[in-house]
Order: sequence, then structure tokens, then C-alpha cells
Amino acid sequence: MYRSLSGTPRDVALLIARVVLVVVMVAHAWQKLSQGLSDTAVVFSKFGIPLAIAAAAFTIVVEFVASAAILLGLKMTVPASFLVFVMAGAIFFVHGQNGIFVANKGWELVGVIIVGVLGLMAAGPGRFSVDHLLAIAQERRMEQTMAIRQPISV
Repeated sequence: MYRSLSGTPRDVALLIARVVLVVVMVAHAWQKLSQGLSDTAVVFSKFGIPLAIAAAAFTIVVEFVASAAILLGLKMTVPASFLVFVMAGAIFFVHGQNGIFVANKGWELVGVIIVGVLGLMAAGPGRFSVDHLLAIAQERRMEQTMAIRQPISV
């Protein structure tokens, strides 16, 4: 029977996946930002993306915010969902008609980003995350609340 990773190896694998994915996404966001919002909007417009200036700004913000949430492992489901939306748009408007290979401007990298994000959304961020720290703090608060409510026996 096949068994997936558990314990520390699982958490290390999730951390590495988060870091590598974020490096790729921040590079993409930084490229758009350093190109300039208006120049990025011109490129978006050439690909037929509606409301190109708003779409460019939205994409840059989503790529940075989702990357930060994924890196920290902090409430990453919603920002990651927006990232999947942005990447699906990249396939629909830009890469889908070029085949699979990235060398031909195809969708392979964007597809791998989507699958990576979906995998992290399904698996969660792991123990090395802000969400894990928040869960520990919540558990301690609950224990303290329960201890306060316990009647004192004599």
C-alpha cells in the first residue's frame, strides 16, 4: 500500500514547495512591476485582455499578495484562489493557443503553477507556517478558557 509523507518530511516538502512557488511568482510579479504598469497594460491589451490597465494592476497585486500568503502559510486559500484565477486567465488569453511547451510560449509553466497552488491549497501549509502557529495559539486559548470554567473541587 502506498503511503504519503507524514510528520516532519511532509512539512519540509510543503515548505520547499511554498518557497519555490513563491520565488517563481515574485519573479513574474517583479517583471511586470519593473516593466511599469502602463507598459504591462499595453502588453495585456495586445493579448485581448479586457480592461487591460485594471487587469494588469489586479494581476500584479494578486501575484504579490498571494505569494506573501503562500510563503507565510497564512490564510492562503483565498489569495491562492485568486492566483489560480489569474493563471487560468494567462492560459486563456495568452498561452493556451501556443501548445504545451514554454519554449513556444505555451501553457506548461502556468499549468504547473496552477497545479502547485491547488496542491498546496489541498494539503495546507504544514507545520512550518503562520497558520500552524495561530492554531497552536488558538488551542492554548481554548485550554485556558476550559481551565477557568472548571469548578474547583474541595
